Amino acid sequence: MRKHFATAALVLLSALAGLGTVAVDTAAAQQGAWPARQVTIVVPFTAGGTTDMFARIFANAMQQKTGTPFVVENRAGAGGNIGSTVVARAPKDGYTLLVGTVSSHSINQFVYKTMPYDVEKDFQPVSLFATLPNLLVVNPKLPVTTVAELADYLKKNPDKLVFGSSGVGASNHLAGELFKIRTGTTMTHVPYRSSNEIMNNLIGGHIDLAFDNMTLAWPQAKSGTVRPIAVTSLQRSPIAPDVPTIAETLPGFDATSWHGLFAPAGTPREIVDRLAADVKAIFTTPEVQKMLSEVGAVAAPNTPEEFSAFIAAERKKWQEVVKAAGVQQP
Repeated sequence: MRKHFATAALVLLSALAGLGTVAVDTAAAQQGAWPARQVTIVVPFTAGGTTDMFARIFANAMQQKTGTPFVVENRAGAGGNIGSTVVARAPKDGYTLLVGTVSSHSINQFVYKTMPYDVEKDFQPVSLFATLPNLLVVNPKLPVTTVAELADYLKKNPDKLVFGSSGVGASNHLAGELFKIRTGTTMTHVPYRSSNEIMNNLIGGHIDLAFDNMTLAWPQAKSGTVRPIAVTSLQRSPIAPDVPTIAETLPGFDATSWHGLFAPAGTPREIVDRLAADVKAIFTTPEVQKMLSEVGAVAAPNTPEEFSAFIAAERKKWQEVVKAAGVQQP
């Protein structure tokens, strides 16, 4: 699984390396003093994951465009809080950026009793990179093939099934909690350290189902080691068009992962606007969009204002889920 994901990421990055004009014209890069030196892009999760992949796509294209080093630095821990804190406390000069996620900027503040940063005051949203649905998959021995059948099975067997996630408060954990709330059912949650562990335990029959990352779950579904039931986004995934959405059975159900660029609050507006334009130029090229679609992601660049509004809506939704589910971390 990890090999497949790493290969997909490598394909993306290798292809980008050949797109010398993927971003904007080099003449535009000469305007203004920024960037005059290395720019660090902090990823608050481990190398090799989805967030890391998006960061490296952006860093690679920006380095090609500007001729200035854009270096990805992985600072994992505490559900994204450790790396996010580094950027929250960094100088407001555009030389330290963050690739944030639904967990770091829409969920953690409601899950953790204390936070080392203020998600609303310490960051300037720049732009979304992309969205990525989770995939509801079950062990093939479980006698369900649809969302309706799963809900019915759960109602008849309360607390009998076990679902796994990559950690308490992670997006794939809260997708399961949202499913329980919407269906009025109960099941047991088991947190793991990574999606690889989730898939291994699901295939081995130690857990019954998961709402896991599309890039890792779909290859297993295609191979038949797990059974795909539905995707968690409002629209069907381009790489699995025959797999229905949960929303087709539970209208409005949406538990999509997302990844976007942030700067420390107070970063000069001209740098923020320029970064947003760069994100749009990079992620709207047909080449990049095609490559992202091959791993189940959908490019979704937007303006700082649009990104801020998007995050506010996400916070409201997940705050209600966290409260209803009683999820909390120290």
